[in-house]
Amino acid sequence: MPTPRPRFRLLLSVLLLTLTLASFSRLVRPRPTLYLIGDSTVKNGKGRGDGGLWGWGNFLAAHFDTTRIQVENDALGGTSSRTFRTLGLWEKVQAKLQPGDYVMMQFGHNDSSPLNDTLRARGTIKGTGAETEQINNLLTKKPETVHSYGWYLRQFIAETRAKGATPIVCTLVPRNQWTNGKVNRSTDGYAGWAATVAREENVPLIDLNQRAAYRYDQAGEAAVRATYFNTTDHTHTIKAGARLNAELVADGIRSLKRLPLRKYLKKE
Repeated sequence: MPTPRPRFRLLLSVLLLTLTLASFSRLVRPRPTLYLIGDSTVKNGKGRGDGGLWGWGNFLAAHFDTTRIQVENDALGGTSSRTFRTLGLWEKVQAKLQPGDYVMMQFGHNDSSPLNDTLRARGTIKGTGAETEQINNLLTKKPETVHSYGWYLRQFIAETRAKGATPIVCTLVPRNQWTNGKVNRSTDGYAGWAATVAREENVPLIDLNQRAAYRYDQAGEAAVRATYFNTTDHTHTIKAGARLNAELVADGIRSLKRLPLRKYLKKE
C-alpha cells in the first residue's frame, strides 16, 4: 500500500485533531451560571448605584470563584413577582437557562402594590394560595388573571426545574423601619410566604430578611441608619448595606450543606 503523501498526512492530522477537540468540547461543560431575579433591592437602576443606592446582587459575585461559575444579575427595579413575568423578563432568563445553572429569586417589596392601576399594575394577591382575580389591566388595556405571590414563586420554581436548573428562594431584605429598638421583620408577610413556598416545594431557602434583621439589631438603629442607608430612603441601601446583604446571602448559601452551589464560593 503506497505511503500517504505529506500533504495528505497533514490534512488527516488536522481532521483528527478537529474531531478530537469537538468531542472534548461536548464533554467539558462551560461554567454554570447563577441568575439573580428580583427587584431594585437586588439591582438598583442600571446596577451602577443610581443615586448612591445599590442592590446586593451587584456584590454577590465577589464571594464566588468566577473562574468556575458566572453570576448574572437580571433583576429589575420596580418589578414584582408578577410583572417580572408579564414584562417578559423571566422569558429572557428562561431562554438562557442550562442544566446545572441556578436561579435565585427575591421578590416582595413591590408585590404589595395595587393589583390594578394606571401607574404600575404590579400587585399580587397576598399569601400563597390558589385564588385568582380577573382584571382589565388599566395599564396594558388587556384582561389579566392575577395570582397570589406564592403562585408566582411556584411558577419560577417549576420552570427553573424544567430546564434542569436549581431554584433558590431568598426572602426580601428588611426595610429600615424600626419598632421598640428592633427592625421590622416580614415573618407574617412576604418573607414568611416565601419561606412557606420554599418548604412546600422543597427548595433551598436563604432567609435574608431574618439574617439582615439580626445584624441590624446587633448594630442598633442609629448605626444602621448612618452606615447602611441614606436619610431619604428606607428601602434601598447604600453601598455598605448592599455589601452586607451580599455577604449574608453568601453566608446563607454556605449554610445549605446539600446545595452544590456552595462549592463555588471562595474559601473563608
